[in-house]
Amino acid sequence: MRRVIAYDCDVVVVGGGIVGLSTAYAMTRAAPGTRVMVLEKEPGPARHQTGRNSGVIHSGIYYRPGSLKARYAVRGAAEMVKFCAEYGIAHAVTGKLIVATERDELPRLHALVQRGRENGIPVRELGASQIAEYEPEVRGLAAIHVATTGICDFVGVAGQLAEASGAQIRYGAEVTYIDRRPDLGVAVRTGDGDVVRARVLVNCAGLHCDEIARLAGDEPGMRIVPFRGEYYSLARPWLVKGLVYPVPDPAFPFLGVHLTRGIDGGVHIGPNAVPALAREGYDWRTVRARELGATLAWPGAWRIARRHWRYGGGELRRSVSKAAFAGAVRRLLPAVTSDDLVPASAGVRAQAVLRDGTLVDDFLLREGARTVHVLNAPSPAATASLPIGREVGRRVL
Repeated sequence: MRRVIAYDCDVVVVGGGIVGLSTAYAMTRAAPGTRVMVLEKEPGPARHQTGRNSGVIHSGIYYRPGSLKARYAVRGAAEMVKFCAEYGIAHAVTGKLIVATERDELPRLHALVQRGRENGIPVRELGASQIAEYEPEVRGLAAIHVATTGICDFVGVAGQLAEASGAQIRYGAEVTYIDRRPDLGVAVRTGDGDVVRARVLVNCAGLHCDEIARLAGDEPGMRIVPFRGEYYSLARPWLVKGLVYPVPDPAFPFLGVHLTRGIDGGVHIGPNAVPALAREGYDWRTVRARELGATLAWPGAWRIARRHWRYGGGELRRSVSKAAFAGAVRRLLPAVTSDDLVPASAGVRAQAVLRDGTLVDDFLLREGARTVHVLNAPSPAATASLPIGREVGRRVL
């Protein structure tokens, strides 16, 4: 006898951030008629990483040539501008400066020029006196101007992807149990007791992606270690005309405290990178014992702490001291004072960490029986979301 399954959909996507919604959009475009359901535990889309970043459309200059981040960010930046223009979503191509303020940063700045050229990104090198052409209040020894960087409303993009995909979006649907049968498909139970049966499950759960992978029976070989990024708004936004970044340290996947004039005209300053005490720990008061315990039980978390304690100490100091944070900003913008910094909403980066303490640098996609998992998709995933969605959709279909 042949067993007949009544599937509720062909593909169930866990996570209603920009990557999950882009995946739904890509699949229904590539294979019209594919029934897609998105399960999102929050009451609306883009409530975490997507809705709490600086809104920058990244050029792709930072990423290793040939990596998924490099290829998808370069391609995704152009596609994101086109998508925003097509659907009337607020955006602007502003360009940005990357500024060296210390002599030991000059070789790293030159390396970024080379990397940008290898990634096919137009870069203009600037001397100290030329910086004022773009940012009169910014000081540095040298800089590069990257013309393809922009800004947009990523929450608006996520909402449009949800609408244009034609997928069934279920909000308030937290996944609590997954029963995977390689010969049949997957059954997903949500917190309200409903069960969704699908042929394939796609895991785009961001801050909880490792937990969803394990619920599905796949060992991801990594754990999400959450890092909170704290922001301030600039009380005197006229001091900054566009986007200004420091030269990043290649040992870390974080870009450092930068200045971003957003689509609303305000200027955000940040983020730093401090350990969060919960997956959604947007301040020091938010502590979830189970999640914190899981982080502390992962050997990779302790190896990060031992390896990078000095860097982490500086980030913690800037977290608890506005004066220290302002000091970091003054390296780029000497006119800033502590009084110029107005606390703003924080974000949490879902950073994948391997058992040996390696911070996963590239996007990480893995497949199991009837599953596709997106296991590392922090910045620039919003920029790269359209190409990421197509790649995940290709693997599913």
